[in-house]
Amino acid sequence: MIRVLLADDQSLVRAGFRALLDAQPDIEVAGEAADGEEAVRNVAELRPDVVLMDIRMPLLDGLAATRRITEDATLDGVKVVMLTTFELDEYVFEAIRSGASGFLVKDTEPEELLRAVRAVVDGDALLSPGVTRRLIAEFAARSKEPAGVEALAELTEREREVMALVGIGLSNEEIARRLVVSPLTAKTHVSRTMVKLGARDRAQLVVLAYESGLVRPGWLG
Repeated sequence: MIRVLLADDQSLVRAGFRALLDAQPDIEVAGEAADGEEAVRNVAELRPDVVLMDIRMPLLDGLAATRRITEDATLDGVKVVMLTTFELDEYVFEAIRSGASGFLVKDTEPEELLRAVRAVVDGDALLSPGVTRRLIAEFAARSKEPAGVEALAELTEREREVMALVGIGLSNEEIARRLVVSPLTAKTHVSRTMVKLGARDRAQLVVLAYESGLVRPGWLG
């Protein structure tokens, strides 16, 4: 059973998400929060698998709340998905840097929200459909100068290749087709790369791909 915490200051939004999620046989809403402070407290107490976190909330915004959660080593298994009204919200870039596993726009179709909740638990989710490459391109344009490849020393040549493909926004299935391997093999390479680099999830792998210089702006295909 996937346990989800809903963090949004609008009760109507929370009610809508709760009705959708609780209707699924494999998902349950573990709790709710109306502001960032309450979200952090409830995550520490309830230990959900996934937090659907609104970016704009009172007392403590979703970005700061996400940072507190992802910096707490005892909450390492909690995945945070940011919710925003706009696909390219200015805070999304910082959210990804802060450890969020991805983001979804609030008007996402119900089936896509359910798919995202299930996928993020497996480490496969990153962004709303159709937004991945545009967001990564924007992130790349704002990214600081590459820090060098020292952090990648432990990776094999194939793992670096896979990391680069993750960095330009390809899914496991797309990576498998590009490298002519099975999707399971592609997923295994991605997982091993994340473990070696200490990346929480796929989103952090994208950040590391750019910050190490393995992927640079203009490489999107």
